[in-house]
Amino acid sequence: MEASVLKEQLNKAWDTVSTPFKDGIGRLRGTVPSDRERFSRANANPAAFRVLVRKEISDHVRSWRFLLLLAIIFLTCVASLYTALNSLQDAIKSTDGYSDFVILKLFTTSDGTLPSFIGFIGFLGPLLGIGLGFDAVNSERNKGTLSRIMAQPIHRDDLLNAKFIASLTIIGFMFLSLGLLVLALGFLIVGLPPSFEELLRILSFLVVTIVYIGFWLNLSILFSVKFRQPATSALSGIAVWLFFSFFYDMILNLISSGLAPNSDTASVDDMVHHVSFMLGLSRISPYTLFNEATSTLLMPTVRTLGPLTTEQAYGAIDSPLPFGQSLLLIWPQVTGLIALTLACFAISYVMFLRQEIRGRS
Repeated sequence: MEASVLKEQLNKAWDTVSTPFKDGIGRLRGTVPSDRERFSRANANPAAFRVLVRKEISDHVRSWRFLLLLAIIFLTCVASLYTALNSLQDAIKSTDGYSDFVILKLFTTSDGTLPSFIGFIGFLGPLLGIGLGFDAVNSERNKGTLSRIMAQPIHRDDLLNAKFIASLTIIGFMFLSLGLLVLALGFLIVGLPPSFEELLRILSFLVVTIVYIGFWLNLSILFSVKFRQPATSALSGIAVWLFFSFFYDMILNLISSGLAPNSDTASVDDMVHHVSFMLGLSRISPYTLFNEATSTLLMPTVRTLGPLTTEQAYGAIDSPLPFGQSLLLIWPQVTGLIALTLACFAISYVMFLRQEIRGRS
């Protein structure tokens, strides 16, 4: 008995002496966490974060706002699919270079009465992101529940992360369901299953769509953190959406007409430089980045997204671009959308962490 007690006391003494020594060596090697990291790990609560995500998803799914947005996007996509099926026979007979990709034409073809599927998604998709995020933070602040949530044993950034992840999860499931619905209806009506490359292109298109709407979601969350009233943040998000959807192209047309070189005296290099400059300005808009990325994925005949001269087009093989090459072609556009999304999230993240939270403040 005395031996065991003595052994236990020796072990405690050894731990007391050796722990600072090991920590010192670890700090020299950079392997021992700091006191702040130890505190964060000790107070981390993954279960609380999952509860927040489930709570946000439940609130969105049960809200009339989400149901109305879902109904609008669903009905417009079904209408675009109907017009695509009406003009599908003429599209298959066309010699556009990708008549073999019949399923892809369901997303890009239209008879002129309504926009195509990708046209509707590019136009109405931002409304879904804005609708899910414009009151993410300021509604909690106005109702006085933000201070109650922050009083719980969770990190402050967990609230913002949970709201973003919950909304993005809903957006992902929603557009994945719409894409599978178009595939299923196309298979039932046309009678042709999608090829493996078509399936990869459609899945990539859905991923790009989720990233695109995720940008508008983060932008609306940023306005929700910045402004105290949900109406102000909603109007700010809609104003940015309307600017890039309608007015930005008008402004670019005015700039282009003012800076365009004289066609009688300008050389080919001057014309190409002007077109490249205007194309670079247009790519500031996320709507342009989304259109270029989705059109390249769903139309395999698109081989370039920049100005193309006659000398460059001469001798080119009229064949669909492989899927891997299409991904390389749109990689700058996808990177731009991801960068815009991360920039909006980082700004809202820093602003939210620096704000003072009070009851009904």
